[in-house]
Amino acid sequence: QVQLVESGGGLVQAGGSLRLSCVASGRFFSLNDMGWYRQAPGKQRELVARFISGVNTIYAESVKGRFTISRDNAKNTVYLQMTSLKPDDTAVYYCNAQPNPLSNYWGQGTQVTVSS
Repeated sequence: QVQLVESGGGLVQAGGSLRLSCVASGRFFSLNDMGWYRQAPGKQRELVARFISGVNTIYAESVKGRFTISRDNAKNTVYLQMTSLKPDDTAVYYCNAQPNPLSNYWGQGTQVTVSS
C-alpha cells in the first residue's frame, strides 16, 4: 500500500549538483523513517543518508558535507541535495521507507552518473 517514486537523476560533470526527489503515497505513516541508499555496479547497496524518528540524521562518511537529506511533509516528499559530485558517486539511488519494524519499502531507483 506504500509507493515510493524517485526522480531527479541524470548525467552531471564532476563538481556539479543534483537534487533527487522521492514522493511517497498510499498508506503511509510519515516521512520520519525514510532514507536514501545507492548501489554501484558490482557493489552492495549502501546507506547514503536517512532520518531516524524524524529528528536525527545519519550520513555515510563519504558524503558528509556534500549531501543533505530534507523533507517536505506537505508534499509527501523526501529530497537528497547532492553537491560537489564525484565520479565515485555514480550509482543507482534508491528511496527507502520503514514506517514500522514489519514493513520495508523501496522505490524503483534513479540513475546518477558523474563524469570526470
